[in-house]
Amino acid sequence: MPYTAAQIAQLIAPYAELPQPALVVRQLLTDSRHLVQADETLFFALPGPRRSGDSFIADLYELGVRNFVVQDAAIAASLQDANVLIVPDALAALQQLAAHHRQQFSFPVIGITGSNGKTIVKEWLYQLLQENFAIVRSPRSYNSQVGVPLSVWQMSEQHTLGLFEAGISQRGEMQRLAAIIQPTIGVFTNLGEAHSAGFSSNADKAAEKSLLFREADVVICQEKYAPLFAGKNLLVWGSSADSQLQVSGIKKESTTSVLHLQAAGQTLEITIPFTDEASVENAITCCAVLMYLQKNLELYKDRFATLQAVDMRLHLFEGINGCNIINDSYSADLTSLSIALNFLKQQQTGQPRTVILSDFVESKKADERLYQDIAKALRRSGVHKLVGIGEHISEQLPQLLDEQITPSFYPTTEEALRHFRTSQFSNELVLIKGARRFGFERIARLFEQKVHQTVLQINLNAMVHNLKQHQRLLQRGTRLMAMVKAFSYGSGGAEIASVLQANSVDYLGVAYTDEGVELRREGISLPIMVINADASSFDALVDYNLQPVIYSEDLLQRFGQYIAAQGLSMWPVHLEVETGMNRLGFAVGQMTAVAEKIAAEGLLKIESVFSHLAASEDPAQDAYTLQQAHLLQEAVDILQQHIAYPFIRHIANSAAILRHPQLQLDMVRLGIGLYGVETAATALELQPVATLRSTIAQLKTLQPGETVSYNRRGVIDHPTTIATVRIGYADGYARHLGNGVGKMWVQGRLAPVVGTVCMDMTMIDVTGIGGVQEGDEVIVFGPALPVQQVAAWASTIPYEVMTSISQRVKRVYFQE
Repeated sequence: MPYTAAQIAQLIAPYAELPQPALVVRQLLTDSRHLVQADETLFFALPGPRRSGDSFIADLYELGVRNFVVQDAAIAASLQDANVLIVPDALAALQQLAAHHRQQFSFPVIGITGSNGKTIVKEWLYQLLQENFAIVRSPRSYNSQVGVPLSVWQMSEQHTLGLFEAGISQRGEMQRLAAIIQPTIGVFTNLGEAHSAGFSSNADKAAEKSLLFREADVVICQEKYAPLFAGKNLLVWGSSADSQLQVSGIKKESTTSVLHLQAAGQTLEITIPFTDEASVENAITCCAVLMYLQKNLELYKDRFATLQAVDMRLHLFEGINGCNIINDSYSADLTSLSIALNFLKQQQTGQPRTVILSDFVESKKADERLYQDIAKALRRSGVHKLVGIGEHISEQLPQLLDEQITPSFYPTTEEALRHFRTSQFSNELVLIKGARRFGFERIARLFEQKVHQTVLQINLNAMVHNLKQHQRLLQRGTRLMAMVKAFSYGSGGAEIASVLQANSVDYLGVAYTDEGVELRREGISLPIMVINADASSFDALVDYNLQPVIYSEDLLQRFGQYIAAQGLSMWPVHLEVETGMNRLGFAVGQMTAVAEKIAAEGLLKIESVFSHLAASEDPAQDAYTLQQAHLLQEAVDILQQHIAYPFIRHIANSAAILRHPQLQLDMVRLGIGLYGVETAATALELQPVATLRSTIAQLKTLQPGETVSYNRRGVIDHPTTIATVRIGYADGYARHLGNGVGKMWVQGRLAPVVGTVCMDMTMIDVTGIGGVQEGDEVIVFGPALPVQQVAAWASTIPYEVMTSISQRVKRVYFQE
């Protein structure tokens, strides 16, 4: 249901003077990174604790946004042809607009709240009911003061049921959310410790949450919570015969639970693929909702058996010294601690259990009672070692712990980091759990850290220099995507991306989803294109706001289905066209079907259309390069017949930026050229970015007839000084460089490799090089020994040399 700018102004800023009152608004935006269709977007510049939305207005204006809601009247002067609505409170205006939009629909709306389980109940209801209803629902856990209005804005005439969750952390919030959701059916999951800091008691919190259901036709809850909703029409479930949905028994097996239920004279058994208490309760809550909506639960038995788990962000990974790490470093309350400790116990690794725990800041329990409960939970979970971080946990917990737990305490995360030693943790199962403000992600990174004397040194000044060298060649209006795939060509992902983001790069390109996830976790906000996305990474793509490349009909179908299942629409994607590389991509002949599908479904939004040049650096292949560009344009022409909005075209890589300026189109992709590797004969003054350094572990003097390394390939025919260097093929130094093929730079001279390159060591001949000592630095490649030369010795290309450098090689970044 589109609105005009004038209609919206009448609702939230009735006295505004609009230069373009007829502009249509379909999208509401509060995060500039989520921009989809600029000309139909209304941006709310919300104030924030770190950065105000005002700071993103100029960029959004350049991208074509012409509708803004702001609190600062001075902003309007710089936006000459834009509709600027000036309001006293941008968040209140967003909520007011969403509430009006909600009033336009009369289909059932389910509002879900509680301390835990809101998202799971919502997602399970969607899984159970999607065949019977056209459902609009909160994406992910959009349950906040900002998330709820953005969710409700998705409602349209096509929907027949709404599912919205509401989360609060202090008094006064639920009344605002209730006015937006206006649920006809209320669902209350439970009352626990989560988000208690803003309330004086559990009763206070319960009273606030109950406001969501003030106008609801019915409230669905467990029987023990019925007194919270006195005077309301209730549908309760529980073991009592008075419950409308009676739970007469629960039988748990190894991986399933069988629920024995009775309702309205009907007896049935429902099997769910979960055994934990929380999942059982959430499933019964869903049963009660279905009973109210559809009456006959028997029709849904088979669907319950196929319920899928909802990711609750508990992640397990392998860490240092044989440790396994459970990273839950985003919250600290008793309910989530119980969930995390249960997960800890489920890991049958046989390792001692260690917990790193912060102060609990989301509970209103008195410290003494709170930490008594924590101590009991740790004891029941068989924890062997505890690291407590925070003033309260350091004060309360030491005297409460049993002898079986070895404790250490630090007042702050910074103090704990100063005392962290990798030797303190070996072959343990470690749970890292802390309130968000303690920044435990820094601790988690230490468990992933790798230490190695060989280092790859990255000159960030040289990187910026090379970027600017290429930027000056771009035509006006041409955007630039920097390729940071393969760990930024071996140079390190997040650090490089941060520099590029600060120097006006428009997009980033990565090979795989986990590379994009790493960048997001490190605070990179630029749009990120993922070249090789697959179904197993769809969750992470959406969680971290990444944009996949779609290159086949199967991937198009599967990703569209996933976006629909998440309750999302218009997710940005990049279409790859096959023009002659013969690797990945749609044939030009498939474009009509692709365009019709995307336009009809409205699930995906084409961000860009592109192709890969096969030989842009080779003058002998120029005709082929131009033919590839012609095929891409054919594909674009077909798409533009079906797609109403503009999208970006790009085909030029590093070499084409230099040799084929007519192919710059809307955007270019800069890769290896960023790192100072020339891809064509040009006048650019590129600087080498990466220097691979190692050190000499030992010096030996050998006599004629002795041999060096495996298979005795290095035969000594004269008195020789051999230096053993701390680098091998496990670090990315190719075995092809052995036996005199490769050389390293020592004390200003080249020293040839002797014998076979080993896994962790390589031997070089330093005979006649004066002053060489153990511990001296050796340059494997860098300004004095270009990576192009090393690649030539290895009969390969610089790309392979750089991307082969293993992750165990430490990256060191510097600016001169």
